[in-house]
Order: sequence, then structure tokens, then C-alpha cells
Amino acid sequence: GTADVNAFQAAGGPGYVLRELRDAGLLHADVATVRAEGIDAFTRIPRAQGETLVWQDPGATGDDSVVRPASSPFAATGGLQLLQGNLGRSVIKVSAVPDDRHVVEAEARIFDSQEALHQAFAAGELERDVVCVVRWQGPQANGMPELHKLTPPLAVLQGKGFKVALVTDGRMSGASGKVPAAIHVSPEAAAGGPLARLRDGDRVRLDADAGMLQALVDPQEWAARAPAIMPPEQAQANGRGLGRELFAGMRRNVTTAEEGACSWL
Repeated sequence: GTADVNAFQAAGGPGYVLRELRDAGLLHADVATVRAEGIDAFTRIPRAQGETLVWQDPGATGDDSVVRPASSPFAATGGLQLLQGNLGRSVIKVSAVPDDRHVVEAEARIFDSQEALHQAFAAGELERDVVCVVRWQGPQANGMPELHKLTPPLAVLQGKGFKVALVTDGRMSGASGKVPAAIHVSPEAAAGGPLARLRDGDRVRLDADAGMLQALVDPQEWAARAPAIMPPEQAQANGRGLGRELFAGMRRNVTTAEEGACSWL
């Protein structure tokens, strides 16, 4: 929406949201916090009474176009959706994606890096319905870098009327924008995950409403495919120089993205 943080605060702010979540049974209240009163302390909002600051129950929302009660939410589910299928498990942020973009089915174009996608865009090679797959971007491959700079070129294509989606074992920020993006695909390609089996031209269906991420490939053919391996020069570049050698042990032992990408357990 158009409301800013000041409008959010005026409508009830964090206190109102936490109170609604607690009362709806969606928030554990019996937890330790920095306040002795626990979560309950954060469900109140500050008000000035003369020269004294008092903490009060937020009451009703001050503006239901900004903050709404749990009994009448803007949407029945949150802004994140789990996707599952023969390409693995991933998450998509749908809160900023238009409803008519929740489902994308198109041929895949495979990229080994985000730079390669930018080069293809600049060369006009993506002027069509397309699912851009950027692999070798997971924790084990190269530390799971931020891929937010892929949003602008894909948004341009979407603005031209093409059905566009991004599928990657890499990471994007919460500001991933209006382009449907299946991120954190797990297991990642570097661990032999399904993205390593995908080929240029395979049809891929991303369905955020049904929670599906599927390569529309004959099951027998899919099972028979050997996974691709990361280009040796790319693997070498990811592991050498600028002190990267120090993290070799971490790359070998790191868990999957959905397990927290941890090197120590």
C-alpha cells in the first residue's frame, strides 16, 4: 500500500499487531523477553498524558486500510508460500506479486551465474515467456549471495507483457518485488539437487497458489538424467582468492538453506 511507517504507528503499530496475534492464538505468549512482563508488555502502545508517558491497550485499529484485526485480515495467508515439486522445495514471496502472475508456465533458460542472466537480457535473448533458472548460488556453492539485482531486468520483461519467473537456489532480500521468484531451492544444485538436472527448453510450472514448483518432463526421462556439475573454473573461482580458502571446511559441511545453512551443529 501507500501508507508509511508513521501511518502504521498511528493505526496501532506493533502493539496492535502483537495483541491481535496473541489473542488469535498465533503467538506464543509464555516466552522470556527483555521485559519482565513478557510478550504482554509489547502489546501495549505509548500515549502521552500531560508530561507522563503511559502504556495502554491499543484498542481498535486506527485505520483498517493499514492495520486490520486478525478476524478480518487482508489475506487468509501470509506473504510467503512454500513451493514443492520435482525441482525441490523453495519459498516465494507473493505479497507484492500481482494475482495474475502467481502462475507461470514457460520454457526454462538455465544460467550458471547472475552475470550470465544480465548478459542475456542485454543481448535481447529473453524477450519471451521464460523461467530463468540461476543455479550454483546455494550455501555449498558460493555462500548463497544476494541476487536482488536480478529483479530490475526481469521486471522490465514482465512489464512488456511476458510471463516471467525466477527459480534459484540463491537468496533474495525481502524487497524481491513484483516478479515471481522461487528462491532458496533445496537441495541446491551443488549438492546434486534437481536444479542440476534441468536443461534449457524444459517447461517449468511455478504455481504459487497451489504451492507447486515442477519441471514438466517425462518422469522416466527425468529420473534417468545425470545432474550437471558446476563448471570447474566457476568452482575454482568460488574457492580461491581473497581468503576464500579459509572457508573450504565450511563449504564442505554447510547444511541446506532450509536447515539454516549452518556450518556448525
